This record gives sequence, C-alpha cells and structure tokens, in this order.
Amino acid sequence: MPEIRVALVGVGNSASALIQGTQYYKDAKENTTVPGLMHVNFGGYHIRDIKFVAAFEVNKDKIGKDLSEAIFTAPNCAVKFAEVPPLGVKISPAPVLDGVAPHMRKTFNVYDDSGYDKANVVKVLKETKTQVLVNYLPVGSHDAARFYAQCAMDAGCAFVNCMPEFIGSDAEWAKKFEKAGLPVLGDDIKSQVGATILHRSLVRLCLDRGVIVDETYQLNLGGDTDFQNMTVEERLKTKRVSKTEAVTSLVPYALPTRIGPSDYVPFLRNKKICYVSLKGRKFGDRPINISVKLEVEDSPNSAGVVIDLIRAAKIALDRKISGALLSMPSYAFKHPPVQVPDPVARQWTEDWIADKRER
Repeated sequence: MPEIRVALVGVGNSASALIQGTQYYKDAKENTTVPGLMHVNFGGYHIRDIKFVAAFEVNKDKIGKDLSEAIFTAPNCAVKFAEVPPLGVKISPAPVLDGVAPHMRKTFNVYDDSGYDKANVVKVLKETKTQVLVNYLPVGSHDAARFYAQCAMDAGCAFVNCMPEFIGSDAEWAKKFEKAGLPVLGDDIKSQVGATILHRSLVRLCLDRGVIVDETYQLNLGGDTDFQNMTVEERLKTKRVSKTEAVTSLVPYALPTRIGPSDYVPFLRNKKICYVSLKGRKFGDRPINISVKLEVEDSPNSAGVVIDLIRAAKIALDRKISGALLSMPSYAFKHPPVQVPDPVARQWTEDWIADKRER
C-alpha cells in the first residue's frame, strides 16, 4: 500500500508514544493477536505504512531538531519503549496563539513566535505533501485548534483532532471540511483502556443488568504537562464537557455526575491514576456501590487508538469521503459527532473498514 504522510501539531508525550509505536510494531504480523493493537492491518494499511513528514512546536529546545530526538526532549517524560532512528524530519516553529497558557510558558520553554503565521504552516504541509494532520495541542487551545483545522483545509489534508476542542463534532466545521472535500475526525481521544472507557463500561454494565445508577464521579491524577496545564480551571471547560457527556450519553435519565478535578502530582510523571465511584440500586432497591482504581502510562494508552485514526483518515481520503466521519470517531473519541454504546461503535468501525458503511 502507499505510505501515509503524517504531520503532527505538538511533539509532546502523546507524539512520543505514537512515533515509538510505529517503530515497535513495524514488523507486527498480520492475522495474529498482537498485544496493544486493535488492528495490525486497518483497511489494507499496516502500521509501517505511516510516515511522519512534518511536525510543529513552540519549545525552543525542540525546534530544529530531528523528530526522533525531539520526542525525548524535556519536558517530555513518556517512557522509552522503542528505539527511533533519525527520521529526517526537522521540527518547524509554530504560532503560539492560545496553545500555551501563561502558567505553562516556562515549562514549554516557548520561543518568540513573532512573524510566524498560517502561511508558513500551510507551506510546510504542502511542501511535505502531508495527507493527515494530527492535532496534539494542549487542553484549552480554542483558537489554536481552529487555526490548524483551517491550515489542514488550506493545505488539502485530513484532520485528526485528538484534543477536546469541538471540530469534528461541530456541524459548522464539519460543513467546512465537506465543502473542502476533506475528512475530519474528532474530538478528544479516548484511550485504549482509560478512565472514560472504563467508566462507560461500568455504567453500561449496570444499565444492562437492570441497576439504576443514582450518582457517579471520576477523579484523575497525573504528573505530566497535560495535568500541569489543566490546573487552570478556565482551560478545562470543553474537557469536562467531553468526558462528562461520554458517560452520561449512555443513561436515559438525568444522572448526577462529576468528572474531575484533574490533579497535578509532579512525581507521577506520565503515570495516570483514575478513581471511579458509582452508586446505584438493584433488586429490592438494595444499594450497590462500585469503586475502581485504574493506573496506566498515559501517553501509550492513546497512541494505539491514534494509529488506527491515522489509517482511517487515509482510507477516507482514498474513498473521497468529506466532512465528519461517524463510525471510527464513535469508537475512538470521547466527543464524536454521534454517541453510541461502545459495542455498537466497534461494529460500526469494523463495518466501515470493510466498506459496508458510508462514514
């Protein structure tokens, strides 16, 4: 199959895990069960077909470096689980916009971006013949997310929005991509086995077994820049909406829910700890209480999903599908255009790969 030419917005921990994963699984055998992968072959594309051709950053220590080196540059702290050879991709500077909160400027070691505009980004995307642009901006990057969505359209790229700004799930933006003849996939990546999918599974289990869920909450702790960024409440608005709707959308009645806060514990580094609590009533109105703790390395947990999204975006380009995709996003994102139970979303995805569904 032809290669899939990918550009990254943000070269943080998530990008590090994704790039390492393409090396770790490059020789994965098809038609076998491979630990950590949902699909070795996704619609004819193997993981080794993914080729990174460009990346954008605001960190002075990353700009100009080869992508293989930048993914291990501070403040990145994702675990190193694969050797990455030089990729021949130099990190390009990016406009800061609102992608960096005031309290994160020192941590991100931000360069002076005066004079760097959209034209520069679009030029890089066109010169590198990028096909899929993956957005890894920090939570709260309202203007920057929309800036890069527009850049993707101007450069003729599919857009994969991994963060909680509503692009793929927004009707207006979906129409823009449809008019441009390009696919958009979003929003807010759902990890392979993370807090959201675990929480959804517990709620669905109760509903399927006739239990009334009276209240539930989810608390998260982590020590990387994602959690440090989210210590400012005003940057959490869409994140909280995204995570909350992912759970409450399954319930046919009003459900008192609290998702958050996200607490920053520096020594945890890229480790994420999640606590989920659920209270309900079963037969005879007798109480049932469920408390669960999940502990994972955060960045690799999402990378396996993004590897599938990149290939889904390329298939959409191949099939000349434009606008918001529905099937794969319902399985891969917390805030997709259409919320359905996870078993349904998985079947939609498999049917879409087999070209049995339009989107």
